[in-house]
Amino acid sequence: MMKIIIDGMGGDNAPGEIVKGAVQSLDARDDISVVLTGDKALLDAELAKYKYDPSRMEVVHCSQVITNDDVPTKAIRTKTDSSLTVAFDRLKRDSEAVALVTAGSTGATLAGGIFMIGRIKGISRPALCPALPNVYGGQTLLCDCGANLDCKPIHFAHFAIMASAYAKAAFGVAQPKVGLLNNGAEAHKGDEVHRAAYRILSNMECVNFAGNVEGRELMYGDYDVIVSDGFSGNTALKAIEGCGKTVQTVLKEAATRNIFTKLGALCAWGTIGKLKSMLDYHKYGGSVFLGLKKIVIKSHGSSKGRTICASVLKAAEAHCNHLTQTIEEMLSSVDLAAIEEKCREENV
Repeated sequence: MMKIIIDGMGGDNAPGEIVKGAVQSLDARDDISVVLTGDKALLDAELAKYKYDPSRMEVVHCSQVITNDDVPTKAIRTKTDSSLTVAFDRLKRDSEAVALVTAGSTGATLAGGIFMIGRIKGISRPALCPALPNVYGGQTLLCDCGANLDCKPIHFAHFAIMASAYAKAAFGVAQPKVGLLNNGAEAHKGDEVHRAAYRILSNMECVNFAGNVEGRELMYGDYDVIVSDGFSGNTALKAIEGCGKTVQTVLKEAATRNIFTKLGALCAWGTIGKLKSMLDYHKYGGSVFLGLKKIVIKSHGSSKGRTICASVLKAAEAHCNHLTQTIEEMLSSVDLAAIEEKCREENV
């Protein structure tokens, strides 16, 4: 039985939607159990609305909550009875706990992951890696999308290794095609850091590097992995979300304008539904924090119950597919010292 720890008080819709998603995940898989951390009275009140197997649900009381207004590192160190800190502590100490899911502060999640769980040996910085739907019916991994705003070339190298391992473990891609998010496809494009990252990625035998990728190719290009600094990746991700909402709003308005557009919408309903489903991030769950010794999933701050459920299922799949071990094995086959020396030679 896999045990998944869930931060019951993290996110804009906690604890109601968090609890709802936790219960849904128990219905979806019979080989997991859930530990909810947070205000026990509030969590129990929400749980009372559902039918579930109580032997697979545990509630751990916490008196504090880390908010987005808190300084992440300070909050993890001082709010020791917060739902997120206690969740990380349980993940670290419980041998049966395989993963953690939270919709709370991204910064605090990163701090807790680094200081309480620890990084995989050889990884300089963990990275957020969501899976974006693409027009080919598959998914493209974007690494990083917000954890590391300022990056050095070595970080792009590590992101490429970790995301390639993720693509192999989670999606069965034998030789993941990797691109570098940049402001042009040509090798000379980008600032000094991105040009140096391009040269380093080009010389990494363990990575199937295919060159620079422009933003328009995130969901349309033929790539399995796209590496980015956290600033650019997060901006691109939010732009995609905004574009999706815009398209849905425009289509809805156009489809209900008059009797003729309503008839046209009926004819195109299947296509519209497919587009809406493709752009719905709730069904895909959160982003994996790659590079930590245990699996941590950061779900969207506005997560609904089904988002949390999808995040829990993603965590379970990552564990079953041996994600952490795959990253470790891939790292062990790479001459990291040579890569780091190349980065020093680039002097960036």
